[in-house]
Formats: sequence, structure tokens, C-alpha cells
Amino acid sequence: MTSVTVPGLLTELAGTRPSPDGTAALRAVLHARRLLTLKALLLRYERQRAELRPETCARFERDWSLLEAAERTDADAVREVVDYPMTGAWLTEALAAPPGPPFERHLAGLGGLAAAAAVRAGCRLDVTRVDPLEGLHLPGLGTLRGPAAGPPGTAADRDDPAAWTPLVPLAGGAVLDDLDPYRVPATGIGPGALRAAERGRVDHERWSRLWRAAHALLAAAHPERAAETRATVRALVPLERPGLTPGPPISATRRAAPGAVLAEPPRDAGALADLLVHETHHTKLAALGEAVPLLRPGADTLHRVAWRPDPRPASGVLQGAYAHLALLDLWWRARAGPAVPPGWRLHAHSRFEAHRDEVAEALSILRDSSELTSAGREFVRGMDRHLARLGTLTRHPA
Repeated sequence: MTSVTVPGLLTELAGTRPSPDGTAALRAVLHARRLLTLKALLLRYERQRAELRPETCARFERDWSLLEAAERTDADAVREVVDYPMTGAWLTEALAAPPGPPFERHLAGLGGLAAAAAVRAGCRLDVTRVDPLEGLHLPGLGTLRGPAAGPPGTAADRDDPAAWTPLVPLAGGAVLDDLDPYRVPATGIGPGALRAAERGRVDHERWSRLWRAAHALLAAAHPERAAETRATVRALVPLERPGLTPGPPISATRRAAPGAVLAEPPRDAGALADLLVHETHHTKLAALGEAVPLLRPGADTLHRVAWRPDPRPASGVLQGAYAHLALLDLWWRARAGPAVPPGWRLHAHSRFEAHRDEVAEALSILRDSSELTSAGREFVRGMDRHLARLGTLTRHPA
């Protein structure tokens, strides 16, 4: 997308600076990518329609018509559903599914997408077709089980409210998503294969409290970064470990679902603030990479970095360095912010001093790498300049 290459914007992003223009440009990139993926699903359906069961085809075409009707009614509302992080995860899995029953099962996900779009757009929604056992998940809204109830705004929501299970809203417009079937890959997340925490095992009150407190800390340290995080993170997905597997809390961002932060319960609001900034910058860099390739194809040399026990390819080094540079910027501001609580101020000071050299080392790996494109080299130079500024601008905690 050309708006991402406007002079100064690449440098602005390299310095991890929050920018409304940058956020808008990257969201436009992600939306364009999402539309292309949705079109790819439609093209695959049309190519394989003759091999699908008639009832599958009838359902898919009915759902697609509902999606189109919702788009004609309120295009912005439909965009919110199409761009919801787990919509991307569903599309990715559907396109990767083998032909036959696996593909048909994933195609059924269009029903939830269309229903969510219809609800947001204010269209009439027929809930009599919902299977009471399998249910219907509406991305970003909740899960509907059976025709006796419906989401808010439908006639059926007055019959049996227990059959409608909404997602828990978080302050600022995000949701705590512990219902979406595509929120975590079937194989789990990370080396420990962490799985999605199920409804009933999630402490919604604690998550909501930590979320509010974390955003208060970000606003105290850097209001613009707090606003960027609110604009970027649309879903928080709780994780849990299988069995009693030990290890430090893990957070992650899936390339297929940018805008969703997957995380185990953090120890406190400061830890959540750190991981929100960290994962926000994974999303930013992934979106930028969609518009401006930063690495050459086939870049697969492995490198050691301080924050991971396993060697990382150049793409992993860049992602990690970028996220940690954003944290250095946050900590540099927080350690002398007059409105920042003293405890978090001291935390920020110690973390800044502990990780500054680690980021410098990772950037030196990238500077010496032949795997970057010209835009990638420019981007790394911008990261280098910002790190140098942070090193020369001295701030000490009160």
C-alpha cells in the first residue's frame, strides 16, 4: 500500500513511535490482505463446488448472501467483523484444509461471520437454523446455541437468554475472547503447546481489572502509546498450560490473527502493560511486512539472541528486536514519568538497563545480515538511530 511508503513514515515506524497515521495505514494494509484471503476462499469454493454436498453449497451461498446484504446495509460494521483477528485464523485454516469433509467443516464458519456482520449492521437474523448442540460462533460477539435465543438486537434474544453466551468486553473496545473456536491452533502455542483457556476456567474479573490497570500505567507513561495499543489490540485470548508444565508466563501474536494477544495470566498490571506493547509491535511489524518486504525470500540463517534459548531466523531476530525496542522506549519514559507509580518506575529503570545491550546486539546481527531488502536495511538503520537516542538521553527514577 503506497501510504505506508510516504516519506518519514517508515522511519517513524522504525522508531516504534505511536502515530495515528501509521496505525490507520497499517490497518488498511491488514484489511486489504483480509479481503484477498476472503476472496481466495470464495474462489476455492467455486472451483470445488461440484465435489461438495448440496446442503453444504446451499448453506455457503445463503451465508454469503447474508454477508453481502449486511455489507450493503453498513459497510463499516461488516469491516469490523471481517477484520476481527480470529476471522483471519478461520480463513487461514479453511484455505489450508484438505478437500472433502475437512474443508466443508471449515466452510461452515462463514455462517458465524455472516451472522456477526448482520447483527452489527442491524440486519434481520434468522436463528431458527442454529444447531442447539454445535451452536454458532459469531466472531467478536459470542456463541449462539439453539434457535430459542439470539444475540442482542434479534427477536430471539427474549426467549431463552441462557442460550446466548456473549464475549466479555474490556475497557476501550476490545474483548476477552474465550469462546472463538479458532482463537488458538489445535497444536497449541509455543514449545509447551499452551492451549486456549475455556469459559468457566477464566477469571474474567481479574483479567478486566488487570487490563484497566495496565492501560492506566501506559497512559501515565506515554499516552500516545496507550492510544496505539487500544487501537491495535482487539482481542485478548487467555491461555493455560496442559497439566502442570512449569515455565514463565507466555504471550504470543499469531500472524494469521493480528490484533489478538494470546497470553497466560500475568503476575500484575505492569507485566500486562509490557506484553501488550510487545505484542502490539509484533502486529505492527507483520502489517508493515505485508506492504513493504523487509526480508529477502528464503532468509533462513539462524542467529542467537538473548531473549530466546533457541536460535532464530532473521525474521525472528527482527521481530524480537522491534518488540524489545518498543519496550525500551516505554521503560525510558516510564522510569521518570511524574504520573507513573514508583514501583513501576523502578521496574522500568531496571528493565531498561538490563535489555538495552541485548537489543543493540540483535541490531548488530541485522546490520551485518545480507538477508534484508533495501527497505529492511533502512528500517534497521532507523531502529539503530532510535536506540542511540535512548542511550544518550538519560533519565533516572526519582
